[in-house]
Amino acid sequence: MRKAILNTAAVLTLTTGLGLSPSSSALIEYSKAQQETATELVEQLEQRHYAKLKYNDELSSAHLDNYLDNLDGSKMFFTAADIASFERFRTQMDDELSNGRLDAGFTIFNRFHDHLSTRLEALVETLPQMIDAMDFTIDERYQLDIDTLAWAQDQAELDERWRLQIKNQVLNLRLADKPQEEIAKTLVKRYTNQLSRVNQYNSQDAFQIYANALTELYDPHTNYFSPRRSENFNINMRLSLEGIGAVLSPEDEYTRVARIVPAGPADKQGELKPSDRIVAVGQDEDGPFEDVIGWRLDEVVELIRGPKGSTVRLQVLPAKGGTDAERKTIKIVRNKVKLEEQSAQKRILELPKGNGETIRVGVIDIPTFYIDFEAMRRGDENYKSTTRDVKKLIAELEEENVEGMIVDLRRNGGGSLQEANDLTGLFIEYGPTVQIRHSSRRVWRDGKRLRSTYYDGPLVVLINRLSASASEIFAGAIQDYDRGLIVGDRSYGKGTVQTMVPLTEGQLKITESKFYRISGDSTQHRGVVPDISFPSLYDPEEIGESALDNALDWDQINPVRHRRYSNVDSLVPQLTEIFETRSSSNPEFLYLQDQLAVAEENRAITSVSLNETVRREERKQREERALTIENRRRAARGEEPLASLDELDESDDEAADDAVADADVDADTEAENTNGSSAVASSDDSADEETPEAEDSTPEKVIVSAEEIASEDVLLSEAGNILVDALVLQERAYALTAAKQDN
Repeated sequence: MRKAILNTAAVLTLTTGLGLSPSSSALIEYSKAQQETATELVEQLEQRHYAKLKYNDELSSAHLDNYLDNLDGSKMFFTAADIASFERFRTQMDDELSNGRLDAGFTIFNRFHDHLSTRLEALVETLPQMIDAMDFTIDERYQLDIDTLAWAQDQAELDERWRLQIKNQVLNLRLADKPQEEIAKTLVKRYTNQLSRVNQYNSQDAFQIYANALTELYDPHTNYFSPRRSENFNINMRLSLEGIGAVLSPEDEYTRVARIVPAGPADKQGELKPSDRIVAVGQDEDGPFEDVIGWRLDEVVELIRGPKGSTVRLQVLPAKGGTDAERKTIKIVRNKVKLEEQSAQKRILELPKGNGETIRVGVIDIPTFYIDFEAMRRGDENYKSTTRDVKKLIAELEEENVEGMIVDLRRNGGGSLQEANDLTGLFIEYGPTVQIRHSSRRVWRDGKRLRSTYYDGPLVVLINRLSASASEIFAGAIQDYDRGLIVGDRSYGKGTVQTMVPLTEGQLKITESKFYRISGDSTQHRGVVPDISFPSLYDPEEIGESALDNALDWDQINPVRHRRYSNVDSLVPQLTEIFETRSSSNPEFLYLQDQLAVAEENRAITSVSLNETVRREERKQREERALTIENRRRAARGEEPLASLDELDESDDEAADDAVADADVDADTEAENTNGSSAVASSDDSADEETPEAEDSTPEKVIVSAEEIASEDVLLSEAGNILVDALVLQERAYALTAAKQDN
């Protein structure tokens, strides 16, 4: 009974602080320039956006709901009474905003700002007492699935939600072995920092949130950028983390990894993954960690970037660990990304054909669709581009007698549309590659206009959920021309083009066009569906266009008459059957499927226990299951089992150290993207001097056996095996046809 009373006392303390000590923050007011900007914003959206939506009463209602969700999506500040008081704005916001009035948006924002300041002030004052009163032996649960939460009926219900949230944060720190005496200090500092940032909110912050609550209803890639955000274009618009090569986005209180820049330091180090959440940042090898939960995105970026060669340490909640993930520390050496490092690379796989024979298969890995526009414009005959590099690699692989090729586009987030078109031209004789429809509904086509030589051998294109934009144009064209097999995971599904529009104050990034395949299908939302599907390494509910609210729909336009180069699609049923039979006994593939099953189970968790014994037992069970999965793979490979996961972690640490050492090279990069969404990862604006050794060195020929590639990358291995299967089936078909003709 005493323990329950202590918890109740903590709630009463917090409630008293909130009820009797409201914040006295000054009202934030909008400016004349923002009134003019609001009018321009509505005009541009209605006139130029591809969706052709009118800002009417219906959209005004959706605007109100989205604005409230953007401000308080976790339902931790507004009560049901607050929401009821805002109902008067539901069908007025369209009339107000179109006429340059921002009363509704700023009234709501000021209410939120007052609640937020009051709450944080109370937390900073009462946290030590709250934590001292917490009992981690009783059975309480913390709700993770906020989508099912209703608005709190009163302040007491909000206080209870906050008590459970703070208790979960404390328990997470206890599970991370944070000393008890440091926990209160950590959380007080976290909320003190948040309060300091909240007190700095101004009219630009309010207007940007209000404006984006509207632009996001048109589509997720249409955004308003305040003057401050426009000035910091590389960080905030491109969301580029200078120094480590990661593209970030805000998600609730967390900084989330949207994707990893190919060939960047984080990519080379290998541990940071898409959808991981960064919770703390430490400088150098042993600097203290700075808690960044609740920080603004640009502030987190500023903390992470730094001079080339220096070290940054990130504490992350891994995406694969689900909502109750354990913290992981990742050490990355900051660097710049060199154009050459993002260049297409080749290697050769030697794969079994049967009867003791092997087949040599060429692999061309394309991290991004790049082109050195500056060198091209100044007339440099040796300017670098994806197509020019791949053309050389194809010639080299043919000289090395490969019998087929794999184009690996996994994690390729796009780049130059011109390069996607030109690259397709290396694999077809001539013809269109993509159709682009403007908001005016005018359609134009782009592609290879002149007949010329091309690689006509067997081809497989490997894609995954992170293959986007230009990657989807290339893969879609190869599929439509029946030029090769597409294998892997369904691609990202970004089939839109954005344009920057200057406004009186700030800028508007607006979706004006959509990409369509020559089949007439859009790449939007659905992406490119592989001929043969592999298990997805990424949760489609977290990553991809379909995971974004208000994404434009998939649709079709008229197809373009085009040649079909082969009947490779007729082999898909047989190839799928062979693939499924082979993968069912492949230990690497089974290991991958086991990991995906665990990740799926973790994602399904909607609440967690606040009983420390229960949570520790759940962690123990997860570790035991992970060990069982690892030892099952090791047994299938004829390796000794591990006694604990610590043995595996030691080998991973050694590999990570090697990767960090490899990343410490001089590098520079420049990338251009036709839709303005490219990311440049660098630590400063100066170009590095290249050593003569770096200029003159050439990569050694890389030939990898089936056993080596299977252990390194089971999906690439399977892509190679599918290409070999296709060759064998075609040879049998040719032999059967020849036999019939002889008879």
